[in-house]
Amino acid sequence: MSQKPVVVYGVSGYTGRLICEYLREYQIPFIAAGRSKQRVQEAIDKIPGIETADYEIVEVEHSVAALTELFTGCQVVCNTVGPFDYYGEVVVEAAANSACHYMDTTGEQAFMLRVRDKFGAKFAEIGKILAPSTAYMYTPLDIAANIVLEDSSIDSIEAGCLAAGVPTYGSTQTIFSMFQAEHLYLENNQLLAWEKGRGFEMTVPGKMMTQLAHPWGGGSLPVWFEHDYRVHNVRQLTAFTNRPMFEQLIALQKHYEDNIKLLPKDDQAKALAEIADGMQPGMPPRENKLVHRTTDFVHGIGTGVRKTCVIHTAVPYQLTGVVQAALAMYLLQEAPKKTGFVSSCQAAGHEYMLGAIKKFLPIQVDVY
Repeated sequence: MSQKPVVVYGVSGYTGRLICEYLREYQIPFIAAGRSKQRVQEAIDKIPGIETADYEIVEVEHSVAALTELFTGCQVVCNTVGPFDYYGEVVVEAAANSACHYMDTTGEQAFMLRVRDKFGAKFAEIGKILAPSTAYMYTPLDIAANIVLEDSSIDSIEAGCLAAGVPTYGSTQTIFSMFQAEHLYLENNQLLAWEKGRGFEMTVPGKMMTQLAHPWGGGSLPVWFEHDYRVHNVRQLTAFTNRPMFEQLIALQKHYEDNIKLLPKDDQAKALAEIADGMQPGMPPRENKLVHRTTDFVHGIGTGVRKTCVIHTAVPYQLTGVVQAALAMYLLQEAPKKTGFVSSCQAAGHEYMLGAIKKFLPIQVDVY
């Protein structure tokens, strides 16, 4: 049984460590949990100022029973153990069993839709939130989308994320695991599949040249707005400034479609994991604000109406730590605005989530 209000599960990874760092900033006591106590300790030891935090380290088996026991007594679970399509449902079920709020960092649509349909009603019934995609790539776009939707004549959204940096080991494993699922966009209130193995040239506000973008699993916005009466169409693309990396990603997706897709499911997972290991074998260095900058933008479209919100900021993985810790802080003190399967903005309000980022990171928001 947890004696702390927050459990961060998956702290041996890069993102879990950053969530703990910003929980420390908010002075929120937490449990740092993972399958290896030694690896969790090594990650925690790298957090600046960790000696001032109120925390404990717990080794836990990745099973519903063990995680339910750990989560019981806590209020918020922050999950970073992916690929979520493989490992996430166990953690969601344990959080539901323990009557805890749940959030994670993924935009894996297949996982999001599955846990929405399987657990969304349960979380709503117990007054808790089930909030995947509380992270960079997703939360800034959710904020921007809510800003453009303040104009009630907007009914369509086109969203893009551009990041300078290298995906972590976990993120790389996740994107390759997502090759096994359809990547979806919303058109006329129907979720439709993007063409596989294709890149798209994306015009990013403030950039001279177009960027090579990819559906990157389809993103969270088409899922969040699938049943929103205000919106009929949503497309979301992601790009990194490293164009050769994206060219390789698209080529590998074509390779999957041609050579791996027909293998048994377990063999597919093994082959994709081996490819991901070859691209990103280790943990990246801590981000640099002068190098790792991001631009997230949403074009809102209506009949004869256009409205755009652009958010420029930096250090995207640190931003993930910020928004996870900020949402945890909100949930420890306030009832969520909406329960069940919700985004961070639906749970706490987009103004609050934007304000949290402004507290810690350089940011510019342009609306026109």
